[in-house]
Amino acid sequence: MRQARWFIHPIFVFVLSTAALAISLFLYIYWYIGISAGLKSVIARYRLDANQFFEAQTWVVILSLSLLVALILAGILIIFIYNLKTLQLYRLQHTFINNFTHELKTPVTSLKLYLETFAKHELPRTEQLRYITFMLQDVERLSANINSILNLARIESKLSEEESTPVDLVMAIRQFVANNRRLFGSCEIQVSDALDAPAVYPVISPLFEMLLMNILTNAVKYNAAPTCRIDIRIAREDRSLLVSFRDNGIGIPKEERKQIFRKFYRGRRDDRIPVSGTGIGLYLVQQIARLHNGKVTADSDGADRGSVFTLLLPYDDREGKQP
Repeated sequence: MRQARWFIHPIFVFVLSTAALAISLFLYIYWYIGISAGLKSVIARYRLDANQFFEAQTWVVILSLSLLVALILAGILIIFIYNLKTLQLYRLQHTFINNFTHELKTPVTSLKLYLETFAKHELPRTEQLRYITFMLQDVERLSANINSILNLARIESKLSEEESTPVDLVMAIRQFVANNRRLFGSCEIQVSDALDAPAVYPVISPLFEMLLMNILTNAVKYNAAPTCRIDIRIAREDRSLLVSFRDNGIGIPKEERKQIFRKFYRGRRDDRIPVSGTGIGLYLVQQIARLHNGKVTADSDGADRGSVFTLLLPYDDREGKQP
């Protein structure tokens, strides 16, 4: 059965239909030219009136038919591309639903087991506190997943009505790291700058903090080093502000450095990293960067040599403002 499936594959059907249409047009023109040449020789031989056989609009008809066939081919191509994109979107959504269901089911199952333990057994206070800590972690995981979906819907629907506020990026990043230090565990996070003046840039604060949170939590998750380190550096280059996040994690394969920003994309699993995700964190990062007229790039020196995520924002040095 598998050997016969290629006969109904959309690509094969599209190529076959296009080839059949093109061959039909070619044969029609070839046939017409051959018949016309034969008629001309007959007319010349018997000295007949050519107007009885050829109309002045003949080539106009051929040209019109050719244009119509070209339009048909273009329409077929557009429909084919649209169907391929629809199929790709369906597969992405199917993968996302499976992944997200797993992300929801795991903490819910864990919470259920802890609550059943509380209901069936009398536990010492120390054990209670330990289980409560685990339960809070599961609740935070659930909350983070739900918030990711809500934020994705809000950004894609352009429902974010917050106004941009000019902020000193260095101070804003340092304040964010200080306020959320507990979320990054024992990871060492350093913020430095190579600026000769404050870099004031208009940002939508909640979204910018979401961008920082996703990049930093990713750097913490995908890190197998004995001591996690993240170096954040802000610099100017030409007419851009560069905010780089360099970590000492597991790195990013070269073939994945652009794909990781795709919606629902999840990179290769590493046995040393017992984490998973919904595949929308870095997609959100890129979308938020675009809302701020910038973009995010990813680079890595190879496996276990860390990663560098760089946020590039347009900035006019001479005027000290966004161009």
